Amino acid sequence: MALACGAPGAATAAWEPPAAAQQTLASGQAWSEVAPAADGAGLIHAAIDIPVPPKTVWMVMNDCRYIKRLITSALSCRTLQGDAERNGWDIKETVTKGSFFIPSIRNVYRSEYQPYSLIRFRKAGGNLKVEEGEWRLESLNSGAGTRVIYENLVAADIMAPAPLVREGMRKDTAKVLANLRRESLSVPK
Repeated sequence: MALACGAPGAATAAWEPPAAAQQTLASGQAWSEVAPAADGAGLIHAAIDIPVPPKTVWMVMNDCRYIKRLITSALSCRTLQGDAERNGWDIKETVTKGSFFIPSIRNVYRSEYQPYSLIRFRKAGGNLKVEEGEWRLESLNSGAGTRVIYENLVAADIMAPAPLVREGMRKDTAKVLANLRRESLSVPK
């Protein structure tokens, strides 16, 4: 799953949800925006507040068994190399099914982990042209809640107008975050 002005993880300040997003986040809904970037890429910024501890959200995000519930077009997820818990990194592969305008996508990405707070990822193979970003988990309400912030610079070969592709990315990202919220809330306490 593959979240600064410019490339994520760069030396610039990390993105934070704008003031206009606060009411949406407070209502439990996802905020998502996509800006055009170089070479047809989209720069996704998104966030959601989830009323469970970061450790719970982290577990759902990083367990391949949840992938089909988070990304409804997902066909598979598997770890190819590394061990996130022991070594702080891994390489995963996810495959999503395509549709009329969108091809099936095989995404291979390397993630580096700072448990319960940060996941940085970047393209390591597959058929995306570009992918680099991060997930940040910020503690809310003295650890009882989590703000999930997602940034991703991504591009794929899709035969559709760029504004239409960006709008699809915006909607899909919001759906994934809403699904993450739902699944995190369903984890037994």
